[in-house]
Amino acid sequence: MRDTFVRTLLEEAKRNKDIELLTGDLGFGVLKPFYEALPDQFTNVGIAEQNMTTMAAGMALEGKIVFTYSIGNFPTLRCLEQIRNDCAYHNANVKIVCVGGGFVYGSLGMSHQATEDIAILRALPDVVVECPGDLVEAEEATKAISNMPGTCYLRLGRGGEKRVHDKIDDFRIGKALRIREIEGKGKVAVISTGAILDDTTEACDELVKQGYGISQYSFHTIKPIDKEVVKECSDTCDYIVTVEEHNILGGLGGAVAEVMAEYGGKAKLVRMGVNDVYCVKVGNQRYLREQYAMDKNAIIKKIIALFQG
Repeated sequence: MRDTFVRTLLEEAKRNKDIELLTGDLGFGVLKPFYEALPDQFTNVGIAEQNMTTMAAGMALEGKIVFTYSIGNFPTLRCLEQIRNDCAYHNANVKIVCVGGGFVYGSLGMSHQATEDIAILRALPDVVVECPGDLVEAEEATKAISNMPGTCYLRLGRGGEKRVHDKIDDFRIGKALRIREIEGKGKVAVISTGAILDDTTEACDELVKQGYGISQYSFHTIKPIDKEVVKECSDTCDYIVTVEEHNILGGLGGAVAEVMAEYGGKAKLVRMGVNDVYCVKVGNQRYLREQYAMDKNAIIKKIIALFQG
């Protein structure tokens, strides 16, 4: 995803000289095409994420469109006060980019595991939260936030994510993408956000082969959430299953629960993700997804149990 992001941002920045990219002393290999092509639109701020965020806010208030770039929790939790006070409060045109959402940097321990970021950024008024699920969504999300005002959060994977979509004809902030729809009632709607779309899609493929009625959506936008899709699934499905590489509190599952609680409908909600604990295990992303029961096999097992129950 990060290569797709940099390539897309470079294309946008060539067209719009007001786009600036700031990095907190990270990502030089992947950012090289950008700073070689547009050195006057790139700044390495150093290992000083709070300063980077305040600098971005100041540049934005002078008319720039500023992207801040770092890994894991560094561009978000480390400088949350600056995001809140300097960027979001002023509706500054700052786009905060996290590379390595969820367990991407799992081998570096919990300090590098971004598992609360969606919930925390979603709680800030007027902040758009984008969590693309594959390379195509990442490209479209980068274009979209480059051309909209205000403070946005873009949560990316790292690299090697599987491509799920061939193309997206009508990408819109706040509009979920339907991947599969099964006619009739008595089915399960599976909703995911972020790069765990690959495990979710493989699980849904297997469940459909086994004859289960599955509809599937990718919610690349957590805020504003697509309320209409949630309402439709609440009316037509027995269960809604949310899948996220994030704490089940406050993220996708929390956002969907808020809509369902106010709307009603018949569906019951099942949330899959980190079950409100810190990850005390160390390992790669695949290993940690298995350990915390959010990989392909865990999704299949959970949904079959719902049908059989």
